[in-house]
Amino acid sequence: MIDRFGYPHLLAGTLALVTATILLGVAAKATGSGLACQANWPQCDAGPFNLLPANLPSFYEWFHRFVAMFAGFAIIGSALAAWRSSSVDRRVTALVVLGMLLTPVQVTLGRETVTQYTMDILSLHFWTAVLIFSLFVVATVLVWQSTLTASHVTGALGLGFVALPLHVALSPTDLGVVTEYTPTIQLLQYGVTLALLASPIVATMVGRWRLEDRRIVPLLSASVVLAFAVAYLGRQAVMNFSSTLDVVYLATVALLAIAFAAGLGLTRSASSA
Repeated sequence: MIDRFGYPHLLAGTLALVTATILLGVAAKATGSGLACQANWPQCDAGPFNLLPANLPSFYEWFHRFVAMFAGFAIIGSALAAWRSSSVDRRVTALVVLGMLLTPVQVTLGRETVTQYTMDILSLHFWTAVLIFSLFVVATVLVWQSTLTASHVTGALGLGFVALPLHVALSPTDLGVVTEYTPTIQLLQYGVTLALLASPIVATMVGRWRLEDRRIVPLLSASVVLAFAVAYLGRQAVMNFSSTLDVVYLATVALLAIAFAAGLGLTRSASSA
């Protein structure tokens, strides 16, 4: 498979599976399907040996586990392939091996969300998934380094600049446009969240390689920190419904918007020069 398609494509496919697993997990939580398999894990509530779903809510949870299984296999395969191949950057190997080591932790947390289901476990399950996602974003950018140019910095910042107001609009704050935080809205917001996290990572890494203006890199690095802060505060605002937390969240959003706008201006100027 690697000889035919190449390691970069394997890693990109793994990242896609990790992303799908996260979003399906959000869908299972948002629809209240996390315990739909009668609190069975890894079994469900129908079919031979209770391996299959009995109804639509059970299907959401079962399908999340089904895709997560393939994502886990892909993570392990990516790590073993990188470990065995001398042509893969050792930084990439370290990232994907770390992702592989975190995978059993994530699986255990997934089981605990079914057998115990506390908010602390649920949060750990989510943020471990985000950490694995981030590791594979960085690794994927590294293996595609030779094909990435300064225009990709602009594109990544543009994506973040568009995702940011969407993140606010889909949040249950005073500035949000949603009247009810439905499962569809939650799924859309978390999809936007992943785009918001990935865009400054891509912009920062490619900016270091392709932009000569050294003022841009610290600004882009700050946008990575701010993006994670926005994601964290946005999630806390959903869970706690605090007006003070909403203010902190919106202030962080404003700082990130300034960072994105400044980064776009400096990047376009540098590219033109």
